[in-house]
Amino acid sequence: FFFDVMEAIGTSRYLPAFIYQKGRPESAAYIGNRMEAFEHENGSIWTPVVKTATWGTLDTIGAVIDHVRKLGGDTGRIGIETGFLPSDAKDVLARLDGIELRDAHFVLERLRAVKSHAEIDLIRQASERVVDAMGATFGVCGAGMTKQDIVQNLKREEQERDLVFEYCLIAAGTSHNRAPSGQRLALGDVISLDSGGNYRGYIGDLSRMGIIGEPDAELIELLQEVEAIQQSARRPIKPGVSGGDIIAAGMSVVESSPHRDVLDFTAHGIGLVSHEAPRLTANGPVPYPAFDADRPLEEGMVISIETALLHPRRGYIKLEDTLIVTADGWEAPGDVRRGWTVALSG
Repeated sequence: FFFDVMEAIGTSRYLPAFIYQKGRPESAAYIGNRMEAFEHENGSIWTPVVKTATWGTLDTIGAVIDHVRKLGGDTGRIGIETGFLPSDAKDVLARLDGIELRDAHFVLERLRAVKSHAEIDLIRQASERVVDAMGATFGVCGAGMTKQDIVQNLKREEQERDLVFEYCLIAAGTSHNRAPSGQRLALGDVISLDSGGNYRGYIGDLSRMGIIGEPDAELIELLQEVEAIQQSARRPIKPGVSGGDIIAAGMSVVESSPHRDVLDFTAHGIGLVSHEAPRLTANGPVPYPAFDADRPLEEGMVISIETALLHPRRGYIKLEDTLIVTADGWEAPGDVRRGWTVALSG
């Protein structure tokens, strides 16, 4: 709880560690900060071994080394997630005699790709609460408010729903700029909210559209075009279908659109990490290999599908949805407010 929104402390940073020896779950250990002793007292940490005595990165790595040396058996090769390990901690590990370090990110990510029922429930709640917070925020938007005002309101609404507010990308009027700013809204302005709210470690990342006043026929048609892409992309989702089929289904509608040159479409995995496995495309905004494009989807995978239309006159129009792969298809938590939500008129 202490490190929900900050990691830097003193002269270092928060660095928890989980240790698992192959074939010996009874030796699994969690190395945590001293403040986590309270969580341990509450029974929140499941590992057989729990050590909550560290403050910084080097403390943590020292405790990791002590535990590994006591394990016995084959401990000559240690897998780490190099992208998540600070350089000073990695340097200490690398200097140990008889230890070979390997990047285990890929292996661990494959384990995270398929969620348990408990994880699915957390993602479901995160998604539903984010959309509910957006609806409440649109309800108080009015002419004269700034983009910063709206983001602050959304932050409060998410926090009231027990979410940790992570970010909000907001575009308004005819602008495609998605940073919070002092830009003031006027009657007729569209509002794009794209926000990540974290519920007990899992991300709800969705996007919905609002407008100050009533949408005209062109705006209704533009959002329907975005919706058609979203619906096409979710249609093939079920266990056994290749991940790349999601991309192909969405792109088939994009390519037939008169606005194809100003459409951005992608799909990606989501859960503990935004843009985690399954990895469906190498051409998305976050670069990585499309490992799962030709591999089958599995029940319990979670996918974010997003389409944005950057119209030169009407502004930034976007929908983003969360899809859970179920035994016979998909579930879409938070699948409401898909049209124009009418805000205050001014």
